[in-house]
Amino acid sequence: MARDLRLVLIISFVSVIVFSTSSSPLPRFPRQNRARIQPFREIETRTDTRLTRTYLPLLRQRRDIEWFATNSGFIWEIAPKFGALLVFPEHRYYGESMPYGSRDEAYKNATTLSYLTTEQALADYAVFVTDLKRNLSAEASPVVLFGGSYGGMLAAWMRLKYPHIAIGALASSAPILQFEDIVPPQTFYDIVSNDFKRESSSCFSTIKSSWDAIIAEGQKENGLQQLAKTFHFCRALNSTDDLSDWLDSAYSYLAMVDYPYPADFMMPLPGHPIKEVCRKIDGANSDTSILERIYAGVSVYYNYTGNVGCFKLDDDPHGLDGWNWQACTEMVMPMSSSQENSMFPTYDFNYSSYKEDCWNTFRVNPRPRWVTTELGGHDIETTLKSFGSNIIFSNGLFDPWSGGSVLKNLSSTIVALVTKEGGHHLDLRPSTPEDPKWLVEQREAEIGLIQGWIRTYRLEKEAQFSLLKRSW
Repeated sequence: MARDLRLVLIISFVSVIVFSTSSSPLPRFPRQNRARIQPFREIETRTDTRLTRTYLPLLRQRRDIEWFATNSGFIWEIAPKFGALLVFPEHRYYGESMPYGSRDEAYKNATTLSYLTTEQALADYAVFVTDLKRNLSAEASPVVLFGGSYGGMLAAWMRLKYPHIAIGALASSAPILQFEDIVPPQTFYDIVSNDFKRESSSCFSTIKSSWDAIIAEGQKENGLQQLAKTFHFCRALNSTDDLSDWLDSAYSYLAMVDYPYPADFMMPLPGHPIKEVCRKIDGANSDTSILERIYAGVSVYYNYTGNVGCFKLDDDPHGLDGWNWQACTEMVMPMSSSQENSMFPTYDFNYSSYKEDCWNTFRVNPRPRWVTTELGGHDIETTLKSFGSNIIFSNGLFDPWSGGSVLKNLSSTIVALVTKEGGHHLDLRPSTPEDPKWLVEQREAEIGLIQGWIRTYRLEKEAQFSLLKRSW
């Protein structure tokens, strides 16, 4: 019993999210992690390819998991403090966790993709954790879940759905309320826009005006070729929508990773990257066209190192394509852009168009109410107060996904840690000498809360053990 109680399992699901205002309503969203069992800095990979009646084979190795592992330094740093084994489980259908033997077969059609669901992924994790603890003879060891973005959603949902598996969860930047009329659909893009306006109102206005300039240029003879030349694309544009999507992604990611120090989570970027983008846009010569200004600004995101010769519009360096399927089935997160507050083109979420596009792409119809039916969301305060415990929702208000998360304490054990300047799951990143005081204090608060969960768990286990001994 004593040996078991010294081992803490930290299960980490880390990912990021971004959507597009594309004419195609399908959003882009990131992926999850491969199972890698990591005793601190010594990396060990284990693979489980068993077929069971319920679950598909999962947990194969792939180096891409290191993208997440190296950007989850907070977890690495606290693992020794807790005497913990750190585990990164990969989400099925991402990385190399492919059913049917290959990615081509797994993504072949709606039938083979039908097992790519959140509920199946959570069940995978539950089976994995249970088997792992049994194999390590550590059945009594507490498990704490960590996740950022979609991973934060999974961490919170797993704590609620499988409370016997994990004693608590840190859900960083987890937009569990970004569904079915729970938060206003314009929230995400309003926050992105406010991030830019806060740095420079003229920068905000230039970006807001650029969309019309793009359309006007594209309608000219050879206009698409000229746009491709201005923005240094490797191939010709098929439409102005391609360029608008490319810019939309950059602005959204910049708002998410507007960190106070240089980082290379999505792309190599300077500290306060939005400030640098706006400096480029505002600092151009007076005779510089609006589109040239936009190119100079967006190059901070796509080419800060200066090493890129031309840009590929269809490049997916982080393997995010699987999210399109999830967004077309259960993860329907309505988005819109307001005329008053947004720097993006004005549009309203159109479910009919969304449904049509999903049918044309995958031959499936979305289930917009399934997540809230399966995992909750409406009247979240009552739900979590009544049925939840030991969840930290951490958010920085620079992050556009904070608008869909829990931003206030709901009970003594359902805690919201909100920072005014934080970016997308910044608290999960490695500590640096440039960390502001508020970030250091946020992490200290998280450690203190987790220590309290484990202390309570141990006291309860020891009390049960004492009762058992007396009964002998």
